[in-house]
Amino acid sequence: TFGYSVFRPLQREIIQATLESRDVFALLPTGGGKSLCFQLPALLRHGLTVVVSPLIALMKDQVDQLQAAGVAATFLNSTLEAVEARARLRRLHNGEIRLLYAAPERLMLDDWKDNLRSWNVAALAIDEAHCISEWGHDFRPEYRRIRTMLNEIEGEIPIVALTATATPKVQSDIVKTL
Repeated sequence: TFGYSVFRPLQREIIQATLESRDVFALLPTGGGKSLCFQLPALLRHGLTVVVSPLIALMKDQVDQLQAAGVAATFLNSTLEAVEARARLRRLHNGEIRLLYAAPERLMLDDWKDNLRSWNVAALAIDEAHCISEWGHDFRPEYRRIRTMLNEIEGEIPIVALTATATPKVQSDIVKTL
């Protein structure tokens, strides 16, 4: 599906841990294959993997690549017209999507808790996880509310948090917050 014949360093361990429903924090360099660490498990488990992503362009690029590879992926963000957003929501409600990309702000909307409960969320991937930390270079306050939101959804949902940039203080803050 992804066109790779071997794993990059630490990918196998991260993927295995997430498939065992363990929470994972991964600090991998740019180009180190962070996306595969949540995309491959999403195809191997039942249910939806929600990917929290801070950038609209990044969401679109990743979804375009996944769809080109035949993976049922989508994003929901402010660039979509109402008709298209409803069509994507319908596919999510029908269980047709494996990976959903959304900004943390969207996950905090009131009706999203009900949506997430009904969509059989199997895992949560937090891309650019340094945004969680108040000491990170790109802090987004909604990222700090992700754990609270997950606590309101029934069942244990494993988290994989990934970033390429995190000082030891930022790493500690990410783990503590999640």
